[in-house]
Amino acid sequence: MKKPAFRKKPGTPDTARGAGGTGTFDGAPAGPAPAAPRGSGAARTTRSLLAAAVVLAAVFGIAELRKPAAPAAADRATATSAQVERTAAVCPQPLQGLTGATTLTAYTPPGTGTGTGTGDGTAGSGWISDAAAPAAAPAAPAAPSAPATPAATGAPTPAAPAAAVDKNTAPADARLTLAKPGTPVSAPAANSDLAPGTGAVATGALAPGFTVTQTTTVTEQRGLGLSGITCTPSGTGFWFAGASTAEGRTDYVSLVNAESTAAVVDIKLYGDKGLIENDAANGITVAPGSSQSVLLPTISKGQVADLAVHVVARSGRVGAALHAADGSKGADWVPASADPAPVQVMPGLPADTSAAHLVVWAPPEDDADLKIELSGKNGWFVPAGNESIHVKAGMVASVDLGKVTRDEVAGLRVSPSDDKHPTPVVAGVRVDRAGANGKSDAAWLAGTAPVGARATVADNRGGGPSTLFLTSTGEAATVRVTASAGTGGGTPTTKEVQLPAGGTVALPAPEPTGLNGSFALTVETVSGGPVVAARMLALPTKDVPMFTVQALRDDRSTVKVPQASQDPGVVLR
Repeated sequence: MKKPAFRKKPGTPDTARGAGGTGTFDGAPAGPAPAAPRGSGAARTTRSLLAAAVVLAAVFGIAELRKPAAPAAADRATATSAQVERTAAVCPQPLQGLTGATTLTAYTPPGTGTGTGTGDGTAGSGWISDAAAPAAAPAAPAAPSAPATPAATGAPTPAAPAAAVDKNTAPADARLTLAKPGTPVSAPAANSDLAPGTGAVATGALAPGFTVTQTTTVTEQRGLGLSGITCTPSGTGFWFAGASTAEGRTDYVSLVNAESTAAVVDIKLYGDKGLIENDAANGITVAPGSSQSVLLPTISKGQVADLAVHVVARSGRVGAALHAADGSKGADWVPASADPAPVQVMPGLPADTSAAHLVVWAPPEDDADLKIELSGKNGWFVPAGNESIHVKAGMVASVDLGKVTRDEVAGLRVSPSDDKHPTPVVAGVRVDRAGANGKSDAAWLAGTAPVGARATVADNRGGGPSTLFLTSTGEAATVRVTASAGTGGGTPTTKEVQLPAGGTVALPAPEPTGLNGSFALTVETVSGGPVVAARMLALPTKDVPMFTVQALRDDRSTVKVPQASQDPGVVLR
């Protein structure tokens, strides 16, 4: 039976997709194709195959006789470093309350201005803007629009195209904008019961090393204390150690979705008996551009003294933060821990620590036997009476370390008791400082990564309230500390610091000359290392020794870019 020929229907495009791929029409008149002479197709096919074979033989012969030249040294490099062109971070919802005041500070270190980011030769831009109001009841559906009015030709009048959103330009309602590297900018955050989280973006020359710090002071009894956090990029997984649903505690997880698509989040709680199952903690939908706060008692079962919290985004990405408040005993953000690892280092224990409480989580696959060490002025040592901790698989264990620093600054490390049995863990420590009148405040430290080439923390205040803790986890090291210009003026100051092997050094943060406003601190590894660092900001208020501690982490201002080169030898493989 004769097969029907394809006909192009009027108004159809010249390409049509079918199950076997894409077919292309050449616009020839419809109708049956003329029959080809008998046998001609086979002859043409045979001649084509012979021609193809000759060409392939010639190619392989040439390739065999003339092998490719060895690539140049630059071509053999597997990757090169390039500055980032865009950096984004998410800050949690600011704390609420009658006396709460929250400040946002953004900063980019100088000397990184080779990128453009916007593609038009400009220096880029940086800003912080509200992500959106916390999720509320869905709005009523909009009424259907009237049909377009026909034009004179009878064709409908097209709707005006929506204005394109330039992701490299600060929005008109930005809470603050960053003008240039080397000078920080501060502004108050929203302060209401519906205050949203914020999104921070920097492009071009402002992207490498861009950092944002959020600091809140609360003087009322509920949530009393100083709370600080370095805003983090959106992600799909966050670990926190040191949360609690014990009596007097008010801990919650802040979820901020600064992306353009919805996210679905699970919050997993682990206690001293393992995973706490609760359907209310699973499948939490966070709409794009919205913020949510989840109180831990609502997804826990009863009171649990020590918790590890794992925030996992099933789909989409979110910014996640955990805030802990212990009534009048203190409050602060619990920093996200480094990923589970056999060794966790927590810098930043002040000399006047009145109590320290260590919390460790082990994975469901294996128990963890860990030794506890402190880094003092002369190196690592084991604190008497608190030499080790055993953590059962999938559970949380804790130990009270008391006044473990004994009037000396320190860093804390947990590592495998047996090097042949490394178990990846998550660790955090609560630190309390008490005043002469018995009033106190608390801060939480977490396992952190080294500062690497460079790390920065913003929002330091003049007059000596900032202290920098530097711990060399291995060999001796030298670091360079730079205090930036102030938000209102000042000349940067630089100082080099020597660290003994395994030792911790604390120094009052150097301040810029002629400081006006707040400033940033940047730490660079000059030699030796690795080095972990933390900044303590102490602002005593109403006889309360308010303080907060933030670790400094590698700003990842450069990325590895794979390098490709031509290789004619592929025809031989």
